[in-house]
Amino acid sequence: MMIDWFSPAQCVGYVAFALGVGSFLQTDDRRFKLFMAGECFSYIVHFALLGNPTAVASSSMSLLRSLLALRTRSRWVAAAVVAANLALGLALARQPSDWLPLAASCLGTLALFLLQGIPMRLVMLCGTGLWIANNLIAGSIGGTALEVVVACVNVITIARLAARPAAPA
Repeated sequence: MMIDWFSPAQCVGYVAFALGVGSFLQTDDRRFKLFMAGECFSYIVHFALLGNPTAVASSSMSLLRSLLALRTRSRWVAAAVVAANLALGLALARQPSDWLPLAASCLGTLALFLLQGIPMRLVMLCGTGLWIANNLIAGSIGGTALEVVVACVNVITIARLAARPAAPA
């Protein structure tokens, strides 16, 4: 299958890439979440143009999650977002690979709402791996590039956090 690198779908994927990288450059949590919401919205359009309904559903839930995370860290909100992801999977998944973005979104939700530090980043890294697999299967150039960059940044950050001396008890 030949990929048109400059099709509308791929161009929107490049916008998602730019917003995603931009989000990880933010030091302010609110700006990070707002950039992430923009990335998620771009992903919704990108995957709709690529004809991948489970990735659209997952990106929609990630957009909602990013917006909710601006307001709360509630376990109940996290549980509701995970439940909605699972319901979308049951309604939309037609093949095993359709579960990749939904599982990634569930992992991201649990990480953002329930974890912090290295454990949060390790769970996010697992979700990133699932997005990389999904994007390769879907033929998403910008999405694959974005997730590879995110994975590299996460690995570097995890290493930096692990190298820090332990805080005194």
